[in-house]
Amino acid sequence: MSYNKFSATQLFDGYNFLPTGTVLITSVKGEIIDTVASEDAGDDVQHLKGILSPGFINCHCHLELSHLKNTIPQQTGLVNFLQHVMSNIAASNEEKLAAMQSAENELYKTGIVAVGDICNTADTIPIKQHSKIHWHNFIEVSGFVETGAQKRLKEIKKIADQFSILNFKFSTVPHAPYSVSKKLFELLNTLPNNNLISIHNQESEEESKLYKNKTGIFLELYKNFGIDISKFNSSGKTSLQTWLPYFTNNQRIIAVHNTFISKEDLTFTKSYIENRTSNIAFCLCPNANLYIENNLPPIDLLVKNNCTIVLGTDSLASNHQLNMLEEIKTIQQYYPKIELQTLLQWATSNGAAALQMKEKLGSFEKGKKPGLVLIEKNLKESKRIL
Repeated sequence: MSYNKFSATQLFDGYNFLPTGTVLITSVKGEIIDTVASEDAGDDVQHLKGILSPGFINCHCHLELSHLKNTIPQQTGLVNFLQHVMSNIAASNEEKLAAMQSAENELYKTGIVAVGDICNTADTIPIKQHSKIHWHNFIEVSGFVETGAQKRLKEIKKIADQFSILNFKFSTVPHAPYSVSKKLFELLNTLPNNNLISIHNQESEEESKLYKNKTGIFLELYKNFGIDISKFNSSGKTSLQTWLPYFTNNQRIIAVHNTFISKEDLTFTKSYIENRTSNIAFCLCPNANLYIENNLPPIDLLVKNNCTIVLGTDSLASNHQLNMLEEIKTIQQYYPKIELQTLLQWATSNGAAALQMKEKLGSFEKGKKPGLVLIEKNLKESKRIL
């Protein structure tokens, strides 16, 4: 049997930096065989400059929005951003496919091996059929009017069926608290085999204004789109404290963005999962948060509360690139006390667990094929090498 042997300036195994001189041994197809001390590795070791890491896990992306790169104004706030997206989303199939293919190439080349991808259409299927990336497709449904819940779910099932026929991994998930009615949440909760949920959470301060007292700029959004919310009653609580209890079947949940999450929300979340097998991961997309709201989540608060944290890039409508290393660098810039080892764990093993892919991805453990990414000195760039 032929082997690849790699050493690097630093070797990160998905959890920790290994001792200097450790050698990673893989099969020629990338299956992890072992990590050994240099004196036990024998000949033909490839010596790499930089950090050698398992492939990155991007837990939140919108590949189908790739054609919107450089078209949406920055820092206008979430509601204005949403309206700009809706106004500019139309494009030819050729334009969309070209943009998605370019984006998929970027994801792969920069070291991303798996993606949790939000899908409102089946547009991405032609790209994913030929992709070397692992995908979990979050088929996203929205509908804020109670009476339309059954119809919305029936419509989105037609899209989900197209992924199902091709044996793609998928879940049917809510878009966001401000776009999903209580009835629709309840229907999603009871869908069979729908155990991995992603939801945009507290991306804007306006979201909690809506839920606490039915005020804020979202009311203007509903009016502009002709959405009647006269029967919506505010809960008097934050949006997270309102939507989280709708999920009662021990689903694994990825809450995305969390820009305006509070200590009280985290206390509530801890209480929620105490007597369940549920697990909640908080996905950070810092460059998108700066692009849209010019704000960042309270990452230090999440760390202090021992939250499970994962990373995503969001879309090219809200980001200049789909590069996980750039997300890591942004967090380092604003939260310099967070160690690089921790950030890399969020981008690898934590992400693999959140997307239910830890059996084969996320760490250098025997039998896995996690991909190899080389991060050059000073985090200048990352590239996939296997």
